[in-house]
Amino acid sequence: MIGYDEALAIICREAHPLPVRRLAPTRGLVLAEDIASGEDLPPFDNSAMDGFALCVGECGAPAGSEFEVAGAQAAGDARVDMASGAWEIMTGARLPGGLDAVVPVEQVDVLACDGDGRPRRIRIQSDVAPGQHLRLRGEDVARADVVLTAGTPLQAPQLMLLAALGAVDVAARRAPRVALLNTGRELVDDPARQLESGEIRNSNGPYLAARLADAGADCVLRETVGDDVAAFAAALQRALDADADVVVSTGAVSMGRYDFVPEALRELGAHIHFHKVRIRPGKPLLFATLPDGQLFWGLPGNPASGAVGLRFFVEPALRRMAGLPPEQPLRAPLAASLHKRHALRFHLKGRLSVDAGGRLSARVLPGQESFRIAPLAHSNCWIVVDEAVQDLPAGALVDVYGPGHLLGPQLQE
Repeated sequence: MIGYDEALAIICREAHPLPVRRLAPTRGLVLAEDIASGEDLPPFDNSAMDGFALCVGECGAPAGSEFEVAGAQAAGDARVDMASGAWEIMTGARLPGGLDAVVPVEQVDVLACDGDGRPRRIRIQSDVAPGQHLRLRGEDVARADVVLTAGTPLQAPQLMLLAALGAVDVAARRAPRVALLNTGRELVDDPARQLESGEIRNSNGPYLAARLADAGADCVLRETVGDDVAAFAAALQRALDADADVVVSTGAVSMGRYDFVPEALRELGAHIHFHKVRIRPGKPLLFATLPDGQLFWGLPGNPASGAVGLRFFVEPALRRMAGLPPEQPLRAPLAASLHKRHALRFHLKGRLSVDAGGRLSARVLPGQESFRIAPLAHSNCWIVVDEAVQDLPAGALVDVYGPGHLLGPQLQE
């Protein structure tokens, strides 16, 4: 049995970054190189208001000044090189050349209109400063600015920026492809089916599939397999046929009569790197490399054990495969004292909260047994305590991790 740090080092040694490709920007990709802008954003000076564009010079225009309205400019209209007088202008419209300020429409008195009801002469109600209510070319992003750096996951804000800059493709790594196999003849997938004696519903499958998606992985196969070596081997082959980079199984990795996964892996020619880690929950966890280089995790079947195995063993590998740096925990004070009875690294279901004064505290939830699901549903973080630590008083700082490596705690007062 090995410690967590040694196990993580082995995982990082075996998990290699995926190849870099030119790909259309999509959610979940991780950039493999910095992105420099090829254009200015905004691409031209434009109005931040509906109103009238004016030429006021360095000194501005005082309240009461009157202007003849020479034209109108709406968003999408062509460039006007030289303009004089006032121009009616809409939000986002290109500023006509020669004008240098915008006065909002609500700060203008219309003195005369033409036959179509368009303003022809206006008076401004307040002073207008040069440059007011303008969005200048390149004010957001200037051409050649580095806008995103290598290692950045593409989410909605990054996709908005790339779309605004007209990015056709980016150098990135695709999402790791993961197959999920839940073992156990007692498992029932159909939620509508009446349970027979000894059966339980498959809760690991939906949880781990959702967490894998949250972790930026592409789940290419999900199956439930009975306690049978041949059936497991066939399902594993289907996972590889689906081009999985990673296979995660649950159950059948302990020491019981039906814990067949280690034997099945050896028969298939896999190399088992470790089996059992000094952690709680999830001590029987297994990590192996399959004959063609795919990574395999055998997670214990108890819900909290499987959750810990995914969060603290599989997700660090997914980060490395995606080209992300190692994850760093938050540090927060314990809300109450903690006593450990065993020299193991504990992964505790917890709740991180912030009080009215902005102070964080991490509370260990009751019900830490590995079979319990309800506390997991009420947690918003993992509290991790090293195996060498035994007693911690209230207020002691502990490592706090979000529910997933891309998900931070949802704080509440």
